[in-house]
Amino acid sequence: MLQPCRPDAISMPNDIDITVFDAIRALAFIGDLSMGQPTDHSLRTAWLAGTIAAAAGCEMRQVEAARHVALLRWSGCTANAQEFTDFLDDDIRGRQALLAARKSRMHQPNRSTPLPVGILSIAKIHCEIAGDIANLLGLSPDAEAALRSVFETYDGGGVPGVLQGKDVPLATYVVALASDIEVFSRLYGLEDALALVRGRSNGLYPSFLVDASLPLASAWMTELDSPAEPWADVAEQPASVQRRIGLELVGDVIDLKLPWMTGYSRRVAKLARDCCARIGLDEPRRHRAYKAGLIHGIGRPAVPVAIWNAPEPLPASSLERLRLVPYWTSRAARHIEGLAVEAEFASFAFERRDGSGYFRGRSGAEMPLEGQIVAAAEQWVSHRTRRPWRPELTEVQALDSMTKDVAAGRFDHAVVSALLTCVLERETARVAAPAHDDQPISQRELEVLRCISLGDNTKQIARALHISPRTVRTHVERLFLKLNCSTRAAATLKASTRGLI
Repeated sequence: MLQPCRPDAISMPNDIDITVFDAIRALAFIGDLSMGQPTDHSLRTAWLAGTIAAAAGCEMRQVEAARHVALLRWSGCTANAQEFTDFLDDDIRGRQALLAARKSRMHQPNRSTPLPVGILSIAKIHCEIAGDIANLLGLSPDAEAALRSVFETYDGGGVPGVLQGKDVPLATYVVALASDIEVFSRLYGLEDALALVRGRSNGLYPSFLVDASLPLASAWMTELDSPAEPWADVAEQPASVQRRIGLELVGDVIDLKLPWMTGYSRRVAKLARDCCARIGLDEPRRHRAYKAGLIHGIGRPAVPVAIWNAPEPLPASSLERLRLVPYWTSRAARHIEGLAVEAEFASFAFERRDGSGYFRGRSGAEMPLEGQIVAAAEQWVSHRTRRPWRPELTEVQALDSMTKDVAAGRFDHAVVSALLTCVLERETARVAAPAHDDQPISQRELEVLRCISLGDNTKQIARALHISPRTVRTHVERLFLKLNCSTRAAATLKASTRGLI
């Protein structure tokens, strides 16, 4: 029998939006998972960045920009996960090693030996996505500029190495310094951390920031490590980040981790919302299920691309990492106040009523109704999504699988019946892609864009659309111009946010 959620868990606002600052916090959480860092790394770095900027005599707008850049510094990590995997095999451990390196691999002051093409591609995708996210969030020009040049350095030896000195936004330097202090002091102790920072003075960042920081660093770290969690002060933000935006952006960024999952979170969210309506849940609960669907994969960036792309059956070690995905989603509730209830519901996306799911192994009445609905929606979308190692299931195959799950007690019959009714109605009511902007995208360009978003290369697109590779490249060039982007990841994000795919 269906069980309603607890009365104390349904007193949240009825809207489906969140504050910009909660979106930033969610993206910071995703970035930390992508980098293999503790989930308070970006929060700690943001507090340090604001403190360093203030100590250096920066204006308040520069202090705020530094804080926002620190929180969004790794927001481009999901977009270049495949490129990172190609370059360093494991995108999570590879990034973790880069942050821990005493000698930065993203810095090469002697440019006689060019940086590897892989590094340049990784940085280009990362910076474009991070900058676009700042723009979509309506952050300050200072913050956006810093995120678009987050790997540039004071001596010009950064990536791509087109800026140096005063041409690099100040927030870029402040956040790089704050991150080094935070990471190195945690890994090597404060004394070694400060020595490493001194060695990078006038290399990665200007000496005046180092000189202003080192005498105070010990006191800052003591305060930072106190039980009071001083970075909570970062939540005291200006009105510009207290306005509300759609949560869809966070879902889109999550999905960038894997090209074959483009639009995945939106599909789960919409199906969960429609299922709630079919069952007869009120509007606030539909909204919460929708938002839970959008962020059900917030823990996904903690798992390497190689595991996601590997064919089943997976070894036990890989399965254990996958089981942690909903655990990290549940942990997100602690970090993002405005999404606490939704993140908790979202963490039930892989639970089953017979107790065979994960991470808790909850069963029956222990699962909130919204959680059961999100779980059923996720399973349907999973069946109908192609993987690198298998095609998507046909509608008949997916229906048969869901029916068997109900018979085995893994899903509630009423939930799946409502969900499948929604699916069948949606199949008979296809909606045309919306027109957008003053540069309309043609139907053929839209087809190419959809292929790009799923990770298809030029030859694969040409075969699928029965056109030449040269024609594909022409369409891609036109799409980049119309969407004002230069990478396929950025085209995918912009197309998702504009409802084009």
